[in-house]
This record gives sequence, C-alpha cells and structure tokens, in this order.
Amino acid sequence: MSKVYYKTDEEIEQVRESANVLSQLLAEIASLVKPGITTLSLDQFAFEFIKDHKGTPAFLNYHGFPYSLCISVNDQIVHGFPSEYVLQEGDIVSVDGGVNLNGFISDSAYTFGVGEISPEAQQLLDVTKASLYKGIDEAVAGKRVGDISAAVQEYVTRYNYGIVRELVGHGVGFHLHEKPEVPNYGKRGSGPKLEEGLVICIEPMINAGKGGVKFWDDGWTVSTIDGKLSAHFEQMVAIRKGKPDVLLNFDAIEKVLDKK
Repeated sequence: MSKVYYKTDEEIEQVRESANVLSQLLAEIASLVKPGITTLSLDQFAFEFIKDHKGTPAFLNYHGFPYSLCISVNDQIVHGFPSEYVLQEGDIVSVDGGVNLNGFISDSAYTFGVGEISPEAQQLLDVTKASLYKGIDEAVAGKRVGDISAAVQEYVTRYNYGIVRELVGHGVGFHLHEKPEVPNYGKRGSGPKLEEGLVICIEPMINAGKGGVKFWDDGWTVSTIDGKLSAHFEQMVAIRKGKPDVLLNFDAIEKVLDKK
C-alpha cells in the first residue's frame, strides 16, 4: 500500500482486539511446537483457531499465498510454506501469522526452538528478540523511522550477525502491509516522522552468517544465502507520545514456553 493510514483511538483498540486473537494463537502454537510435529499441522490448527475466534487468516490468499501461516525452518528467513516436514530436535522455526478480525489486521512472528537447541542458535534467538525491543523503545511520536532502524542495527552488529535488507517491517491495521516501511538498518534522525495514530510492525530478520538472501522458485520462501540459521521476531506498536503502545506482546507465548 502506498498510503500512510492513521488510526483513531477507537480503531487502534479494534486492531488490539485482532492482535489479542493472534497472541492467543501464537501461545497455542508455542505449546504445539516440538519434535515430531509437521509444520502443515501447525498451519491447519491456525486456520481452525482463527475461524473459531470469528476471524479470518490475513495471510491466506494474500497475493496468492496458499496458507494461514508462514513457517520458516532453520535457514529459511520468512514466507516459508507449511509442509509435511517433521520438526526435528534442534531446529528453529519462525511462525508468522496474521488475523483479520472485523476488518482490522494484526501481524506478528516468533521464532521457536524445537526441543533442545544449540547455544549458538539460542544466542541468535536472544539477540534478535532483544534487537526488536531496542527498536520498539524508539517507536514514539516525534522520532523517525530511522531511529528504530538504527537501534536494531546497532544492537545486532556487535554480534557480527547479518541483517536482512531486502525485507522490512511496515505499517499495519487496515491492510496487511501499509506505509511506512520500517527497515532493520538505517541512520538516526532519518526517514518518515513517527506520528500519533500510526500502527507499525517492527520485525528484525537476523542471520547467523551473511545478510544476503536467496529467493526460492515457489515465489515466496526466502532463505539465507550461506545456509546458516535465521531468526525473526515481530511485534505491533501504536505510535503515542511519551512511550510505545505495544498492541501485541509475547507474554502469553513466553508463559507457555516457561512451562515446557
């Protein structure tokens, strides 16, 4: 979408309701992710869950995408197809989903470890998630998109990880992808100004090796150029004065993970 859409307080609350359904879904997915389960079964669960909560999957049939979730395993960065692939001990898997509830769109992603994962994989997950929070700290009225982008980049580069540049965060709410784009690299003080009423997705996509990507022949899946792991975390934030208003946080997901 080429237009920037600002939301009223009432509309932001409607987006938050959609985000609450998505948060519940991702918490359920957290309990299901384990060795021996297929990624297609996770997608089928998501379809039924969203329908049962009076929503529709925002990803399904979006520009022809044939599933309710993007599920990206190991070196896949984003937009992976659910399949008969059976999750293995030590895998990492990014689950990216969206909900349309009464015309209001939510979008979020979380990367899970499958069973026991390597210390290197755990560090990649921890750093990527921490960089998301660094970006969110900058998501307040009066700052600029570049302040978010630079905060993510500054945190990640100290670990010598690669930052994906071909894919970015974005506005959200009335449509799945709205302006402005929110890159994970940039200069402080640059880019569009953050104004009240804007709702954005901040979503670091960080590679253990190089930042380069490979686009698959399926027209969707994107993987690392060197076959190394990639992690992806995404939250929705409404721009307010003073402090960020996170519409979808990971509390429900991490409550489940803490019990596993």
